[in-house]
Amino acid sequence: MRPLALLLLLALARPAWADAACPAPSEVAQSHLVGLWRAQFDAGADGATLLLEPHPDYAQGLRGAISRGGERALLAGDADEGEFTLEESVNGTNISAVWLGDIVAGSCGREIRGTWRAEGDPRSRAFVLRKQ
Repeated sequence: MRPLALLLLLALARPAWADAACPAPSEVAQSHLVGLWRAQFDAGADGATLLLEPHPDYAQGLRGAISRGGERALLAGDADEGEFTLEESVNGTNISAVWLGDIVAGSCGREIRGTWRAEGDPRSRAFVLRKQ
């Protein structure tokens, strides 16, 4: 393939977000976080898939669902000044786990690292969320 044709092909193959300005963690808004995410946990634990959508009642809030090992739970949270908070609920009423993390600098809002803790369990597990 000719070099110019290869460059043109690579330019066309870039995702749309790559052309937008990359926000700093403190500038990441709800619109950057909406979508499909993949969670990986420490110690080789199974991962999970999250779908985050705009929250209908809170302008900058998020809601969604998580699928982990064939089980599903509801999610609600937000990001503020680069800090990410998400509450997980197995029954839709009570909080069953909490996600606390930081948006990774240079990731354009596409990677979050932090800790996940199940309610009633003093141990926490490290996680990495990556937007799909």
